[in-house]
Amino acid sequence: MSDSTERKSRSSESFFGRRKGNALRGRKQKLIDELLPKLVLDPTSPPVQDLKTLFPHPVDAVHLEIGFGGGEHLTNQADLNRNIGFIGVEPFINGMAKMLGTIDDHNLENVRLFDDDASELLDWLPDNFLDRIDLLYPDPWPKKRHWKRRFVGQANLNRFVRVLKPGGLFRFASDIDTYINWTLQHIAAQGRFNWLAETADDWNKPWDGWTRTRYEAKAYREGRPAAYLQFTTKS
Repeated sequence: MSDSTERKSRSSESFFGRRKGNALRGRKQKLIDELLPKLVLDPTSPPVQDLKTLFPHPVDAVHLEIGFGGGEHLTNQADLNRNIGFIGVEPFINGMAKMLGTIDDHNLENVRLFDDDASELLDWLPDNFLDRIDLLYPDPWPKKRHWKRRFVGQANLNRFVRVLKPGGLFRFASDIDTYINWTLQHIAAQGRFNWLAETADDWNKPWDGWTRTRYEAKAYREGRPAAYLQFTTKS
């Protein structure tokens, strides 16, 4: 079975993006072949009730980042917070290869990965366990006829509520105003989140510990400042 055929059969309702860019060679392909199988999670396996057991050393909390791109934010978070376990989701194989290189270079033992549709992983995760979910600069699907493909929707927000602890944090960043408004509207309709903003600085400025990605730097150069939204689940 070819790689593309296998991945098509594994995908579910929330993934519409591309999976491959430039062909991988050398170290990057070796990391995909040898390191990824050691770190990747398998949602077809029996569910894990305690996600902390996924990591070789004790962790105090578990965070999920969906669509980590080149891994700049996830890498920095994992490196600075070795006491936290991180699960990173990225279907784009070139981004995954880059992240694997960083994991290998920095000996990040507190990271586990998933390379397919995040909704599939969310359905596998246990109830009320995650401390935080980050969804940073997701694909905006700017054409109105494609808005239904946006990851933020009632089905995935319901998944977030299920897997987050009461009071758990959902963080969202985007430079696309229609997606920012879309997210706020869907959060309000879902009804199980509190928006933490009290002043404009609470969404115009990134939160503490933020790592600027190459995508964000480009957006600012092109005159598209971001909004940084934080929500907690209601108890």
